[in-house]
Amino acid sequence: MRSWTDTLRFAFQPVVNLLTGGIAALEILARPESGDILAEARRDPELDGRLAESALRAAVRRETLLPLHVNVFAGTLADLGGLQPLHDAVREAGRMPWEVTLDVCPPYTHVPRPALLEALAVLRGQGFRISADGVGDGDAPLRLLTDLAPELVKLDASLLARPAAVRAMRVLCDELGALLSVEGVETEGQYAVARAAGAQLAQGELFAPPARLPAADVYVPSGAPAVLPAPRSGPPVRQFVRPGALLPVTASAGQVRALLTGSPDVSGVLLVDRDGVPVRSVHRSRFLLSMSARYGHALYADRPAAKLGDAPRTVGVDATAWEVLEVVAVGGRDRTSDDVAVVDARGRCVGVVRLADLVRALAESRVEEAAGLNPLTRLPGSDAITGEVDRRIADGRAFALSWLDVDRFKEVNDGAGFAAGDELIRSVGQALLRSTGGTTRVGHIGGDDFLVLTEPEGLDPLAASVLDVPWWAGGRPVTLSLATVLCAPGTVPDHRYAAAGLAPLKKAAKALHGASWVLGRAGAPGYEVRRGSDVPAAAAG
Repeated sequence: MRSWTDTLRFAFQPVVNLLTGGIAALEILARPESGDILAEARRDPELDGRLAESALRAAVRRETLLPLHVNVFAGTLADLGGLQPLHDAVREAGRMPWEVTLDVCPPYTHVPRPALLEALAVLRGQGFRISADGVGDGDAPLRLLTDLAPELVKLDASLLARPAAVRAMRVLCDELGALLSVEGVETEGQYAVARAAGAQLAQGELFAPPARLPAADVYVPSGAPAVLPAPRSGPPVRQFVRPGALLPVTASAGQVRALLTGSPDVSGVLLVDRDGVPVRSVHRSRFLLSMSARYGHALYADRPAAKLGDAPRTVGVDATAWEVLEVVAVGGRDRTSDDVAVVDARGRCVGVVRLADLVRALAESRVEEAAGLNPLTRLPGSDAITGEVDRRIADGRAFALSWLDVDRFKEVNDGAGFAAGDELIRSVGQALLRSTGGTTRVGHIGGDDFLVLTEPEGLDPLAASVLDVPWWAGGRPVTLSLATVLCAPGTVPDHRYAAAGLAPLKKAAKALHGASWVLGRAGAPGYEVRRGSDVPAAAAG
């Protein structure tokens, strides 16, 4: 009698890093010749556990060095309390548990939450990484998602029709310390939306279909929009992590040579202890040069490869790209091309980053940033401000959006000249920058118009810096007008509504005499006059 294993085959689909364009991992997918074994596994935890173990062994037979994604139902984990046979199979294969991500699949309905969380704690203790699969098209409540605290969240591609939801999930992932991936990407349009909305990983037919042999290359469209702007401290290094080639610290030079010659895309090998902590770093070119020297093979082949390695350069998984560059800058110039090991809180290697990836990404971000700067003030335009507004809305944060301009600026230009007008605009922009700090953003949207995004408590210092000081252009006194809309969480769905709320306040501020400031609240009628008068100064005297 034939068992289910006799007719079961497995296919591999790449998980693609959208920043580097490289393959970050392989998901192992069951492909039975007949029947629906996944439906059976959903009902039978023991079968599902054996299926996960079989998937792992199938990948090992393909001798892939890439990290692996193995699917398992949430109900299986809650019922079995973990997957000890899978852990044993990983160890027997010479792989590290943290090279395996468990894609926890729905349904979650009727799954005992305490039992599921307890099982995940066991799996994490063994070293496995956790991914929340099927989010957006399944039944995973947000509270459970935060309780799971996954290292990866996989969204269904159907959610790309609602980019705001993807952006909001990116914000949540950043809070959880997780990466965001999109499954089922089939078109270049979906790919562009995924990147623009902030997804860092993706998989689907567009890149490579599931295949019996692990893909060596994937198709990645060119000219895609950039991901969401990163904080000033630089993009997180986890976005650039590539799979690392790991061998035990006891490996011989001959074993390292065999790995390097059989994998031309591997730039170096990390030698790790039994817990996965990097001990030595073997650079491809320097190692092969030593081995190819006269008597090199005879001298080193059977000796520990660690003798031909260097102390590893490591950064934490929460480091930024700039921090990686600081690590690279320390030491000899001959090591600038070395991979930098990325380690988790336990010091275990989760992958490597390459200097070329970081330099390219940082250079692109600088070019994009420079292209969006106003040539007169060197301040960003409206896109940078409105993008940050949307992120704060998605994050549920209160904020104040202000518009500032020069009263009767045309008269200033006509009377004092364009040079004096330009100098005034530069001075106003510099004053705004000097008065701000922390999370405040200043944009110059053209002419004499500025946008300022700040926390509500930063409004009074902002107003004082530009309204309570005298302004002159060509010897003529000048006044400024300020309009502000306060947006509490939930009062505006996106930046367009915030800008619409600002429009009537701008008109009201311009109707006042002298330096003026009008403040309103999103969703509430009326406004408050903080500066200015509806009576001309001459008439009042």
